[in-house]
Amino acid sequence: MKFDILTLFPEMFNSYLNESILKRAQKNKIIKIKLHNIRDFSKDKHKKTDDTPYGGGAGMVMTPQPLYDAIKYVKRTNKGPVIYMSPKGPKLTHTRAKRYATGTKSFILLCGRYEGIDERIRELLIDEEISIGDYVLTGGELPAMVFIDAVSRFIPGVLHDKDSAEEDSFSRKLGGKKEYPHYTKPAEFKGLKVPAVLTSGNHKEIEKWRKKHLK
Repeated sequence: MKFDILTLFPEMFNSYLNESILKRAQKNKIIKIKLHNIRDFSKDKHKKTDDTPYGGGAGMVMTPQPLYDAIKYVKRTNKGPVIYMSPKGPKLTHTRAKRYATGTKSFILLCGRYEGIDERIRELLIDEEISIGDYVLTGGELPAMVFIDAVSRFIPGVLHDKDSAEEDSFSRKLGGKKEYPHYTKPAEFKGLKVPAVLTSGNHKEIEKWRKKHLK
């Protein structure tokens, strides 16, 4: 799976994408993540990428030329959909993330800033818009990280345990509930003991207990 990310702040991604599970997935060549600085495509002598909106109003808008050239450049080697991380798009759900993981082999993720992008880029090059919730952030970098994390979990080999993606908080296997309580060693901590059924070895009873305690 390949992710090309278009952003004004590529350095924001380094700490998150180069740790833990995503780091290992890249090292093992299961996923590939490439960052592209939109400023590098600006033809303005000061590498400017934003300007005031026509019609007036607060804030700045990302100009079309750097975005157009950046997306066209990346599309030469990535034939996947161009996804704009935007609060206007449909929410990224567990089901949607799984569908993305099994439906295509690559994505181009556009991270907006300021008041958003010039509408003509939407019309010309954006295939989809995705939101991670009913709130507005300062940019699309965090949503892009969430998108990569959520989708990558369903790619075979990314998670150490192949069943983890189907036994998490929102999996259909658990009926879409949130979660059952988890325990690990020691068996007693501060006077609180692990429920006896979980140490019984009776997997049928353990499954019944977990379903009963979904919250």
